[in-house]
Amino acid sequence: MLLSKRLKELRIANDLTQRELGERVNVTKVSICCYENGTRVPTLETLIKIGEVLNVDVDYLLGYDNPVKPNGKKKRNTNMAIEEIEFIKGLREIDYLHQHIIENPKGMIEQMIKSID
Repeated sequence: MLLSKRLKELRIANDLTQRELGERVNVTKVSICCYENGTRVPTLETLIKIGEVLNVDVDYLLGYDNPVKPNGKKKRNTNMAIEEIEFIKGLREIDYLHQHIIENPKGMIEQMIKSID
């Protein structure tokens, strides 16, 4: 989960222990540890407090920090994490794989799911 990764990176970059961050946002050290391990998700209220303490938008914590504008007039913008964008760029570098994904995205996703299970 991107939230756990970004939370830990930001906490360390701000030179805070899990206990110190927990105290600033009114949760326990164990809660911060669980958020960073991805075993628990903070409430919206806690997420907002974490963003304030770490000086980032909640969107960044959740991975929705890069607006992507689709082609077409009636389609809405979407936000993607930089990690998602890098993944897509990596796929584009493998021509045959990229072509299969473009031709049959749903089928390729189903194949990926089967290979993971």
